[in-house]
Amino acid sequence: MPIIKSAKKKMRQDKKRTLQNKKYELAYKKIIDKAKKYKKSPPAVREVGKTDELLRTAYQAIDKAAKKHVIHKNKASRLKGMVARLLQK
Repeated sequence: MPIIKSAKKKMRQDKKRTLQNKKYELAYKKIIDKAKKYKKSPPAVREVGKTDELLRTAYQAIDKAAKKHVIHKNKASRLKGMVARLLQK
């Protein structure tokens, strides 16, 4: 445990930032999991506009994580490409 006052403050800040970063990370991971499950579902079950909606929300979540520096911009680009290939018609 930190003893110095500034170190205590830094620890409080780090905890808060870690929680915030986890929120953005979990958001894009959940969307990617949804896309994978959607891909595995039979074609008869898939809805018409669902693919576009999933793609849009995935892009939003990934871009937000990259903007907040939770993930690198190249990783964001790679993830977006992966999701696009998953949901390809």
